[in-house]
Amino acid sequence: METIYSYLDNQGIRYERHDHPALYTCEDAQRWIPHLAGAPTKNLFLKNRKGKRHFLCVVLEEKKVDLKALSSLVESTDLSFGSPERLKRYLGIAPGCVSLLALLHDKEHAVEVWIDEDVWRYDSMQCHPLQNTSTLVISREGMEKFFHSTGHTFHLANIPGS
Repeated sequence: METIYSYLDNQGIRYERHDHPALYTCEDAQRWIPHLAGAPTKNLFLKNRKGKRHFLCVVLEEKKVDLKALSSLVESTDLSFGSPERLKRYLGIAPGCVSLLALLHDKEHAVEVWIDEDVWRYDSMQCHPLQNTSTLVISREGMEKFFHSTGHTFHLANIPGS
């Protein structure tokens, strides 16, 4: 099985790798990796009420997302967090490891990607390499290359905060 590192290398996507203890919250990240370059991100794996649509929403780590307003933005019914089982089924990862890089496992393109404009303003962003004991810093251009290589599109929007 190809690792995320070999996938990125094979696609010519450059990254900086920073290893650290397991991070489960944004507070953990602020404690262990406070000075990394790039947008410090928070990733929300969401589903609509009937579970027919799934979303990966990426915002700056300090932003509190208004799920009701986000439901309107994505033109869907009530959004809520996807279960660990759904997360494993659609993105192949466990809670605490949610990352844009998990789209590598979304072969059916079942997960819609929404990135906050504030994240995209940075030259690079931070993301987990499918496990929460490392953080990668990848340029915006590198992320575009990643999306292209996996066949995913993404929506840039002003994700509503609360």
